[in-house]
Amino acid sequence: MRVNGRLIDRHRFALHFRGGPAGPVLAALRAYENPDGGYGHALEPDLRGEGSQPIPAQHALDFLHEAGADDDPAVTRVGDYLTSITAPGGGVPFVLPSVRDTPHAPWWQTPDDPPGNVNPTGTLAGMLYRAGSDHPWLGPATDFCWRHLEHADAEPGPYDALSILTFLDHVPDQERADAAFTRLRDALAAPVALDPHAAGAQHLPLDFAPHPDGHGRRLFTADVIDAHLDALIDAQDGDGGWDVAFPSWTPITRPEWRGFITVERLRTLRAYGRLKP
Repeated sequence: MRVNGRLIDRHRFALHFRGGPAGPVLAALRAYENPDGGYGHALEPDLRGEGSQPIPAQHALDFLHEAGADDDPAVTRVGDYLTSITAPGGGVPFVLPSVRDTPHAPWWQTPDDPPGNVNPTGTLAGMLYRAGSDHPWLGPATDFCWRHLEHADAEPGPYDALSILTFLDHVPDQERADAAFTRLRDALAAPVALDPHAAGAQHLPLDFAPHPDGHGRRLFTADVIDAHLDALIDAQDGDGGWDVAFPSWTPITRPEWRGFITVERLRTLRAYGRLKP
């Protein structure tokens, strides 16, 4: 972490694994917040611009939750920001056209007038519900997500599937969520590579089930999870971190992602009881 990690990920590591305080995580996060309540400044490493985008807001809500700060006013400010960028129908676009004005990974593309997308709307709604928020944005966003699930693709892409799972985990109507999960279970599992040694940029079971609670864990047998936990331990590099499987389009993003991913991998191992005290 000292060689690769961003300051915020170093503080997250200290919080989770060194008994560190939450304050430094929150202080570091403030530097990424914009006056509109959104987040930029490369909080999402593949978006290098200063301006706010939807996906960095996911990171912010996650970090606030990790720091025990679900009641922080920044959560409400995220809802305000999302309201300002919501497309007709209640969904938030995957990325805004302003991405074109600053350096970004080449796969971040958008039309001039992007529609709402379940990725990231489902994740953002789920995270706000997890935080106990009652922000007005959640009403139309939740309706958007339910409509999407009623007409979901036979095989959603991996990031859409992850957003759907986060929404189902935290939306208040858990009876409806469980019914939707049962109906969509096979489709949600379809993007996942079950081979624990699959090469390349694969989406693996522990990406969908980073902890043993939630709908994602119900996609896989215990044997599959155990095999992937074994493989995850074996994949730790000699310097103590984990590498990324996806392309690095500019040199700075690989170490930044490695710091983030290393904290996430360690949290997963702890959640499944595989991390030594």
